[in-house]
Amino acid sequence: MNSFDGEIPAVWFLISSIGFLILSLIQYRNTGKSINTIFLFIMTSIFFLSYIILIIPR
Repeated sequence: MNSFDGEIPAVWFLISSIGFLILSLIQYRNTGKSINTIFLFIMTSIFFLSYIILIIPR
């Protein structure tokens, strides 16, 4: 089994972002614009920006 050495692969941020996007779309379809929908969309944005930051070469 591989060891992560404390490093989180960037692809997990992309997968989480897509998951939050799907959840926010389902939430929006069911309840409309609510605080939960806004929160899920903010989480989508944060995780996607984290993914972009990690893949930009330094």
